[in-house]
Amino acid sequence: MALYEENDLYLYNSISRKKEKFNALNAPHLGLYVCGPTVYSEVHLGNCRTFISFDMVYRYLSHLGYKVRYVRNITDAGHLENDADEGEDKISQRARLEQLEPMEIVQNYTLNFHKVLEQFNNIPPSIEPTATGHIVEQIDMIQKIIDAGLAYEKNGSVYFNVAKYNESNNYGELSGRKIEELISGTRELDAQSEKDSPLDFAIWKKASPSHIMRWNSPWSAGFPGWHLECSVMSTKYLGEEFDIHGGGMDLKFPHHECEIAQNQASTGHKGPRYWMHGNMLTLNGQKMSKSTGNTLSPSELFSGDTDKLEKGFHPTVARFFMMQAHYGSQLDFSSDALEAAEKGYFRLMGAWNNLQKLSPGEGSDFKVKAWRESCYAAMNDDFNSPILISQLFEAARFINSRGEENSGLSADDLALLKNTFSIFVFDVLGLEDITHSNQGSGDKLDEVVQILLDLRTQARADRNFSLSDTIRDQLASVGIEVKDGKDGSTFSLKS
Repeated sequence: MALYEENDLYLYNSISRKKEKFNALNAPHLGLYVCGPTVYSEVHLGNCRTFISFDMVYRYLSHLGYKVRYVRNITDAGHLENDADEGEDKISQRARLEQLEPMEIVQNYTLNFHKVLEQFNNIPPSIEPTATGHIVEQIDMIQKIIDAGLAYEKNGSVYFNVAKYNESNNYGELSGRKIEELISGTRELDAQSEKDSPLDFAIWKKASPSHIMRWNSPWSAGFPGWHLECSVMSTKYLGEEFDIHGGGMDLKFPHHECEIAQNQASTGHKGPRYWMHGNMLTLNGQKMSKSTGNTLSPSELFSGDTDKLEKGFHPTVARFFMMQAHYGSQLDFSSDALEAAEKGYFRLMGAWNNLQKLSPGEGSDFKVKAWRESCYAAMNDDFNSPILISQLFEAARFINSRGEENSGLSADDLALLKNTFSIFVFDVLGLEDITHSNQGSGDKLDEVVQILLDLRTQARADRNFSLSDTIRDQLASVGIEVKDGKDGSTFSLKS
């Protein structure tokens, strides 16, 4: 029996504004769509958090036994500055600045995006479609919306008619916005606007003579609207109805709201049954903003080459830091918070390494099966990674309190503890053990420390305890803890 049949998974559905029990449309098959990046610059750290959060969701759903088709798009067609209906799209603008072809910009920053997520140990999605690869399908959807009487063409551009749609639907149901308030809060149309209403949004734009990226359509040589591509690619690969649509909180309105309207207008279905939104990042207590200079890129986070941090942090430490907050809560990046997370990470890895040395025994008060159930309960409660991590630290405290001779656990309980710890630390949270890798202690460092330990062992045999203590203390001063046991000395990186 699959684990998903044994577990009641609840998730917060943004459209109903409450936690709901998850029921897959066609279990064990499950469709997950997440809005990907617009590849015109290095991927933003806030976007990374969203993709890391949904990587955790993907991992856990897969662990439960679902056959997940995870679709995450690449926006490479470009869209207009500030997602407005006028101006130059972001990819074309960067191409002009760097004097490159738009597809060179797309290629460069798509590769950067993949590299950064690989450093964070993200699993690639099942399908990564591109907007430019689905122009024909986008034109088809536009025509369906026109045929339904919910879009109109003006001078080669096509606009979605929000007021007409709202006569029999609820534009604003996801974001909670009322159409009357949207109208009152929108500036009056100026004489240059083609739209019938300021709420209407472009689903096809006629390209200006200077616009680089353009495709032929029944209406003009132009390009699709930004919101349209996700409606097309999600429904093409997951069906007119599918399970989960994810993305950042900043996409809820207008992007996801417009997706629902386009889906309903073209297919008669809203698309996903469950909407999940990851929350935003702040930096040192303030909103990240290019205009104020309060920004942090992934490369700066890893290298420490920034005045915002005291030092750089390994990607898996940064991932662990993000997992310590619920995906739906705001998270503040700071040196102090990252250093605390780093210490916690090494405590957890220390427990994992100590766990490998434990042998079966008797007399433990640690109830492994109940602890295991608490780990699943945390993740089944809207993927509550911080509660899961607190349970992992509970196990870590037990592990670190035991001697190598006797774990106090039966052979079955010890095996279950190892298996469960591994599942949730590595398979679900997606952490890597860097304490014995080139990024952490490193093979060469292992060899050097072992030479020092051998010298210390010889010093103890010669009863030169002063030298023995000096070697131990100097290793400790650089973060390497020496442990003496019956079979000799071992070392670990201190938190």
